[in-house]
Amino acid sequence: MTTYTAPVKDMQFILHEMLDVSTSGIPGYDELEADFTSAVLEEAGKIASEVMHPLNATGDQEGCTLENGVVRTPTGFKAAFDQVREGGWTALDCDPEYGGQGMPYVLNTAVNEMFSSSNMAFNMYAGLTHGAYSAIHAHGSDEQKAKYLPKMVSCEWTGTMNLTEPHCGTDLGLMRTKAEPQGDGSYKVSGQKIFISAGENDLSDNIIHLVLAKIPGGPDGIKGVSLFIVPKFIVNEDGTPGERNGVSVGNIEKKMGIHGNATCVMNYDEATGWLLGEEHKGMRAMFTMMNEARMGVGLQGYAQAEIAYQNAVSYAHDRLQGRDVTGAKNPDGPADPLIVHPDIRRTLMDQRSFVEGARAFTMWGASMIDRAHRGEDKDADGLISLLTPVVKGFLTDQGFNMCVAAQQVYGGHGYIEEHGMSQFTRDARITQIYEGANGVQALDLVGRKLAQDGGKHVMAFFDMVKSFIKENSDNEALNDGFLEPLKAASKDLQAAAMYFMQNGMKNPNHALAGSTDFMHLFGYVCLGLIWSQMGKAAMEALENGAADADFYNNKIKTGRYYMARQLPATKMHLARIESGADPVMDLTPDAF
Repeated sequence: MTTYTAPVKDMQFILHEMLDVSTSGIPGYDELEADFTSAVLEEAGKIASEVMHPLNATGDQEGCTLENGVVRTPTGFKAAFDQVREGGWTALDCDPEYGGQGMPYVLNTAVNEMFSSSNMAFNMYAGLTHGAYSAIHAHGSDEQKAKYLPKMVSCEWTGTMNLTEPHCGTDLGLMRTKAEPQGDGSYKVSGQKIFISAGENDLSDNIIHLVLAKIPGGPDGIKGVSLFIVPKFIVNEDGTPGERNGVSVGNIEKKMGIHGNATCVMNYDEATGWLLGEEHKGMRAMFTMMNEARMGVGLQGYAQAEIAYQNAVSYAHDRLQGRDVTGAKNPDGPADPLIVHPDIRRTLMDQRSFVEGARAFTMWGASMIDRAHRGEDKDADGLISLLTPVVKGFLTDQGFNMCVAAQQVYGGHGYIEEHGMSQFTRDARITQIYEGANGVQALDLVGRKLAQDGGKHVMAFFDMVKSFIKENSDNEALNDGFLEPLKAASKDLQAAAMYFMQNGMKNPNHALAGSTDFMHLFGYVCLGLIWSQMGKAAMEALENGAADADFYNNKIKTGRYYMARQLPATKMHLARIESGADPVMDLTPDAF
């Protein structure tokens, strides 16, 4: 019942007008000419809408099954997976030395959004493989990279990350999985991991598990954790999969959403593994994968909101209900379409302004990653490190809310499975939980990232906002609805940071109780800055006689809506933060 159309024109606007990639100075961006990126995105859009999306409902309805230790993915997944990997889509931004195409991460991000919107559960198999590839690429030995990466780049072999155990999720220092050294460079890994996405599948010839475990005799807690490569099949000298390793699936979780992706209980029974990186430095290596994953999960949040919004718009145009209070708009019919009613228009504008802002924010963040990695820019690396919990936490909280809003447009039909809106809402829900629940993202932001490098990066963000406002102060068109709201919201963010500085040292609970509000406040300001940049780019396009004036005028109108109707939420979040910890902590534990 649902459809998906890739937002190629909007992505092209972000790349070539807002970000102006060709003049950015980031190595490799000079190759991102408009005709080239258009060709890539148009083809990716066809794969998303014609190959992946038709399997979205199938995956949701069938789910995965466990048969004799092997997970069977839903009907059509294997053929579609082969088509995607044979087209080179899994290798888009990977290292050419291992078979990748070497394109910038920002272009891979745009493609990843399309694939996530069209079929999130399906896309996770390749997405997790990409994360495992990145960890091995950053921390593996030359031998490890040569052995595993070519097959992972092509997705002939898939990959996973194994962190969580039944008794510990966020507090990984409590883990019990052990890795006993064998004297030949290998280890015997034993323990159980849970919630392992894509932990087993019938899509690939081998699965390369990255497993956190403790080497006996190491430091206590998180400082004693190491990371290991544990393949499903031991790799032979000639590079082919050999004997089965001591890793098996104990169960597939029955869960609320992403049914087409196998979420597994993984049992390691003296499985042979090899150290990735240094002993007791496993979290450093795993965070290479986790930071990429957190950016990807933030993307998943707004990607689900995008497809939900597209279908809500279609329904609002088609469904006849009531009459426009200012006069009939469909006088020959029994009622007017939903789209004429102000409250329907409000909820659609909430969705649209969020999704378009979130897309631009995420692609801007991807360009920061390219600047950091390709240009070895430490300031860019610090800035995106600061903003990663905002991308993950804010975009997934809001993305879920927007899926609910899209579902609401349908009324009762949104609650009926045949219309497909339920799946978008259920699939989006996991994005708030995995790769670090959003409360943890907020604690990371306030407890670690704000003070990182002496607060250098948050000050750089404030300066970025101030500079943009100052540089455009004479721009009358931009002053109309953009700059003043941005200035006010930025002041709210600075006031919140100041509250933490003045009160957090006396009582850390004052900061921690306000951490989620701060994450959201920060997110609103980020999208306010991004919308101001997009508004400026759209105005310049109109001044230069752009052919599609409607596109740019609608971009400006949507931006003004966000600044007027969404950005004022910063004041609410600031008021909550400044109320301190007392209202939060007043009840004793036994009073609950």
